[in-house]
Amino acid sequence: MYSLADWLKSWSLAPLPHHLLSGIVRVITRSRIIWLKNIMIRAFVSHFHVDMSEAVEARPAGYPDFNSFFTRPLKPGLRPQPGNKSAIASPVDGAISQIGEIEADTLLQAKGRRFSLIDLLGGDAGRAAAFQGGIFSTLYLSPKDYHRIHMPCSGKLTETVFIPGRLYSVAPHTTRAIPNLFTRNERQVNLFATANGPVAVIMVGAIFVSSMETVWEGVIEPGTATVRSRSYGTAGEPEKHLQRGDEMGRFNMGSTIILLFSRGQAEWLPELDAEQPVRVGQELGYFRQQI
Repeated sequence: MYSLADWLKSWSLAPLPHHLLSGIVRVITRSRIIWLKNIMIRAFVSHFHVDMSEAVEARPAGYPDFNSFFTRPLKPGLRPQPGNKSAIASPVDGAISQIGEIEADTLLQAKGRRFSLIDLLGGDAGRAAAFQGGIFSTLYLSPKDYHRIHMPCSGKLTETVFIPGRLYSVAPHTTRAIPNLFTRNERQVNLFATANGPVAVIMVGAIFVSSMETVWEGVIEPGTATVRSRSYGTAGEPEKHLQRGDEMGRFNMGSTIILLFSRGQAEWLPELDAEQPVRVGQELGYFRQQI
């Protein structure tokens, strides 16, 4: 359960204009005023103890703006993929928030809190049916983490669904204190067809996340206040095939990824648990049927 401190830190942000603040962050983090961006980058590296030795560009002054630093690429070979072709790889550097089974229509958010699979997927029971009884993992990216998102398995993009919402923090104290957090926040559901069945990679927005983006769509603009979807592999949108480990998107400031797999499709490694750190390419589980 949550503490009074969790409650105060989480709900104190509720009245704020989430999207306006995130828009301001977007402008500031893309500023190319040299002295300003250098101060911000150096202060961030110092405060969060960012390991710049992993980055292609290790010098804070080498980035044109703060966002370029925040979404910095890593040196080649630092995040190898598993040798097992049936392995499911972590799509991000971060920590496991929760991991386990999807019980009917609910997923575990935090101890004592569950949220609806149907609501997570934009209220569409048809989309949710593919994952009921399956497994899920919620992965939290802290400010110091590498913020590019990679494919956990090979697949063909079939549909994206943008779901508007608020932009509450997704830090651990907020997942404990705010019910239905991940169905309140803005998010993009990316649905893939794989050799072993459907897979969902869900990007959850958060306060001060200036934007989310994918390699096939670019920056995801909030746009309308209604759910919007886009199908791929049709006359209008060509097919998009991605291999395990390929970059699929990024968070311009930090947030959370939720992975969904269908019933009987895959299993998580038994040693994985909440709060455990993970890195891109780390084996999280495996498909039951050899690919």
